Amino acid sequence: MAKILITSGPTRQYLDPVRFISNASSGEMGRWIARAAVKAGHDVTIVSGPVSIHYPPEARVIPVITTSEMLDACLREFDSSDGMIGVAAPCDYQPTTVSDHKIKKTGQPITLQLIQTPDIVATLGQQKRPDQWVVGFALETEDAHFRAVTKLEKKCCDLVVVNGPEAMSSSTNTVDIVDRAGEIVANFGGPKSVVGGAIFLEIQKRLIETRIAVSREE
Repeated sequence: MAKILITSGPTRQYLDPVRFISNASSGEMGRWIARAAVKAGHDVTIVSGPVSIHYPPEARVIPVITTSEMLDACLREFDSSDGMIGVAAPCDYQPTTVSDHKIKKTGQPITLQLIQTPDIVATLGQQKRPDQWVVGFALETEDAHFRAVTKLEKKCCDLVVVNGPEAMSSSTNTVDIVDRAGEIVANFGGPKSVVGGAIFLEIQKRLIETRIAVSREE
């Protein structure tokens, strides 16, 4: 049995007490990957942004809102985990300032200045131990394979799952799985309930079982 950390859903970055920037991630893919991991007998912890879905009751769920909160929760959990699957779509940017009060209409344009948020998968990938593994997700609109390989190297991932923007808020998805050599080792399409299970089986075969075998030899 492996102890697996999964991130899922979107994050929110507030402009004022009632407005925020976010994205259309539903958490569906995270749910189905978590379900497959639980069914395989693993100990699963999910760090999830705001979603309306229900995760497997056997999994431990840590709810968060912002990208920084998601990173903090992951840093607390990662050291005791065997691996991490970064399914979440955290906001890449946050406002430089957050108003304490609701921003009023003035009839004039508002200039919004944004700075990058911490990269969760890269942070964990760069500090993982030799006995740990990290799987990232890459949502790309162009040059998908090249960008996925770049992310894999930059974020120190063992595998990257590549999909497109049509996956957002959809019940279906099509993905490629890219390994550390930059090769596409698997491709799946269909309902997320099926694709999520297939993705986890590849992770099980290529990362979890491999490390169990190495551990036994040692």
